Amino acid sequence: MQEMFRDKRTLALMFVAPLLILTLIYFLFQSNNDQTAALGVQNVNSTLVKAIDNDHVTIHQLSDSASAKRVIRQKDYAGVLVQKGDKLTLTLQNSDQSKSAILKQSLQAAQVKLKTKAMATTLKAQGQALQKLQQALAAATRNPNLAQNQAGAPKVPNYKLKTHYLYGNADSTFFNTLLPIMMGFVVFFFVFLISGIALLKERTTGTLYRLLATPVKRSEIINGYLVGYGLFALIQTLLIVFYSIFVFKIQILGSIWNLLIINVLLAFVALTLGLFISTFAASEFQMVQFIPVVVIPQIFFSGIIPINQMAHWLQPIARIMPLYYGADAMSNVIQKGANFMNIGFDLTILVGFAVLFLMLNMVTMRRYRQV
Repeated sequence: MQEMFRDKRTLALMFVAPLLILTLIYFLFQSNNDQTAALGVQNVNSTLVKAIDNDHVTIHQLSDSASAKRVIRQKDYAGVLVQKGDKLTLTLQNSDQSKSAILKQSLQAAQVKLKTKAMATTLKAQGQALQKLQQALAAATRNPNLAQNQAGAPKVPNYKLKTHYLYGNADSTFFNTLLPIMMGFVVFFFVFLISGIALLKERTTGTLYRLLATPVKRSEIINGYLVGYGLFALIQTLLIVFYSIFVFKIQILGSIWNLLIINVLLAFVALTLGLFISTFAASEFQMVQFIPVVVIPQIFFSGIIPINQMAHWLQPIARIMPLYYGADAMSNVIQKGANFMNIGFDLTILVGFAVLFLMLNMVTMRRYRQV
């Protein structure tokens, strides 16, 4: 107890960090949880469109010449509905299975709503016809269909629905959306933890001080860590990618090489960040306690919780999280088949994070050189 009371940093991490995490979770889950899906409609009956339109679906009218797949790619709609006669064709983006489910359920509910409304109108018309039958029983007997014909009950087309998927297929689940994010998180977490503890151990055992007493440059030490742990990060990435392909049977639409590039950059960011954070820890115990402050917020803002559903003041925080850009790039490659140019912005941001943390490591390394 005396040792713990003397270690003010450990006490702060133990008592303050959990409160910060709980506060963050509170604000994240207090945000707007109403998921909405954008639906483009082309030549669809206005009555059906009105029945589909609800708080969870945003309707966009399309021109007759618009291609469903092109519209989805260009405008990032969750789906496009096209009508030809009594045939409906629903093309779903399917990169977010929750939005696909919203559109399918809304379309089914709309058809049920129209049929129910038609049945109610028919029943009302038949009730009115029964009253007329009491007044003109003889005429009604000669014409049994008089009641329905006079009432003019609306006819509801029996739509035949055909569904296409731009990405994935009907068997795609939320795990397909979650997997790219978790792949990036696994790489980031383990590289961050191992690299930080490794440098911390060399510092606490005195190895780093003896090394800095030699003509070895600080940049050479940092680069040695980058090359050494970068190799293992590459092997780890290969294991994760091929395990996902062959065990989870996940479909990767893009290039595996792009996945490797993303994960290696993400590992370098985690490596440089782990080395930098280790300079603020006095023991391995303290290094582990930095995880709730540095790593856990990364997973919250990586896309597991849709960023556009968070409170407006929380959304900019995602832009300062390296895992946000890594997860976004991997989701685009795995689910949408994005090429190198499509993920260029995310890769540039990751390189920027790596360079920033590398420079900070160079600066903090000066405090350990004693000769």
